[in-house]
Amino acid sequence: MITTKTPKESLTILTDMVLPAETNALDNLFGGELLARMDRASSIAAQRHSRRIVVTASVNHVVFSKAVPVGSVVTVEAKLSRAFSSSMEIFVDVWMEDRESQERTKVNEGIYTFVAVDRTGTPVKVPKLIPETELEKERYDGALRRKQLSLVLSGKMNPHDATELKKLFTD
Repeated sequence: MITTKTPKESLTILTDMVLPAETNALDNLFGGELLARMDRASSIAAQRHSRRIVVTASVNHVVFSKAVPVGSVVTVEAKLSRAFSSSMEIFVDVWMEDRESQERTKVNEGIYTFVAVDRTGTPVKVPKLIPETELEKERYDGALRRKQLSLVLSGKMNPHDATELKKLFTD
């Protein structure tokens, strides 16, 4: 069994065009449609890392920075930012391509958490993640703080036990 992997091994890229049936009254992509695309890409990235069945545990963060008009080409890029015991944090970047210049603009980002499970739905261990690039290292380091914050807010962790969060205020 593989015990470590890199983020690039989970990289998932989905590219598609925004069709009229996927837009709101302003002819921009529905936010829910974009979230579904992000969830699918994240799911594939988590499955590539764990080689197991994966389930969405949470959508931790989403930023809608720019509207995506009908006819736009949208690319969703997802890859692991950190692996814990059975859970995996996946960072998702969404890009829109200009029709004429083909210049890419980042229009959205999100952070999803997936859990690897067996056929009975019981969580299973996943390989460790070894970040390589500076961005991967930055996202990897931030993942533990994000996880602790989520656990504190949900009441599953005592704030006094959130060591990584405390470091933000004591260093």
